[in-house]
Amino acid sequence: MIVIHDRDAFSKKNRPRGANRLDFRTCSVDFSCRVNLLLHEFHHSLGGRFSALNGQEIVANYGEDSAEYRALRESAGILDFSFRGRICLTGKDRIRFLHGQITNDVKKLRSGEGCYAALTTARGRMESDLNVFNLPDELLLDFEPGLTERVSGRLEKFVVADDVQIVNAASHYGLLTVQGPKAAEVIRMVGLFGNVPAQECAIAKVADETLGEIYVAKLRRLFGTGFDVFVPNESLGAVADKLIAAAKGFGGRVCGWTAFETARIESGVPRFGVDMDETNLPMECIESRAVSFSKGCYIGQEVLNRIHAMGHVTKELRGLRLSDDVTKLPNKGDKLFHDGKEMGYITSAVKLPMLNVALGYVRREVNKIGTELTLQTSDGPRPVKIVELPFVST
Repeated sequence: MIVIHDRDAFSKKNRPRGANRLDFRTCSVDFSCRVNLLLHEFHHSLGGRFSALNGQEIVANYGEDSAEYRALRESAGILDFSFRGRICLTGKDRIRFLHGQITNDVKKLRSGEGCYAALTTARGRMESDLNVFNLPDELLLDFEPGLTERVSGRLEKFVVADDVQIVNAASHYGLLTVQGPKAAEVIRMVGLFGNVPAQECAIAKVADETLGEIYVAKLRRLFGTGFDVFVPNESLGAVADKLIAAAKGFGGRVCGWTAFETARIESGVPRFGVDMDETNLPMECIESRAVSFSKGCYIGQEVLNRIHAMGHVTKELRGLRLSDDVTKLPNKGDKLFHDGKEMGYITSAVKLPMLNVALGYVRREVNKIGTELTLQTSDGPRPVKIVELPFVST
């Protein structure tokens, strides 16, 4: 199991009034009070340069942004994603309970399977996106950093008479991810994972006498192939060493957040807190991957099904090709116009080796592929064209 605990200790009837059910390490986004990575010294020894994301310490880079980006694009990159939020749901009602909370179908998941979903309000607005993995005795949820208190609190609110316990899995397990076209080869080269999942979002357990119980999930976070590896905290450094060594055999390397974000935007993958937030409906950005319209009731379903029945939302996330003469990338929120009318806004942008691109929302009236828009920047108006995603074919 990813978490080991006394279930009764987490039940409402045994919790003192006013006491928190869970023990979470939280802090503001102030860099000075960040929660440091468990492998801080490990990354420092590799030349890691640190930054913060939603109050969590991250490795920005290892001094070679371009080389790290190429590894993710052409071979395989190893990243420490232990800053991300991870909770487990246990108890006999866990599947039924979570099925009634998120947008995708949890009841259809067999043991070892997973899915991508959104947690929404009663009005259908997103509170988080998340990856869900169905383990034999628990459900593992993975989501953006800094949201553990929010996600667990939202779920806790609806636990009434259910046999469901919510535990902070980050206290027990770290997360390493292998991303890139050679990711599968790297996972096999390590030699730990005899049963490598073949289906997207599938997860398998490996029991090692020295390293403990390790879980490997097939999860593509960028173009190509990807695998997440959940490792007991005490074995995190040893497994990271093995993955990095294996990646080097295929021209890969350890990578930081800057390179990952460049590749993420190039892949056209929206990130909660940047390209989608509490103002968005899932259908505006992640409907095809995250929403089931045939499952049973869940919080927000009535609103989302009604919009789906109408056939459209007012805006959708699109890929945008910026002009080559842009000297400064647009900022989040910069406006998009068509025939003088405001029709959208930028969420994120990046300079790729051969072009400048951005993600942004465009109203449905003008969001067809090939439509030309005008981006208003501090340097003046610039042409923008809606293009297919991902920006560069793989």
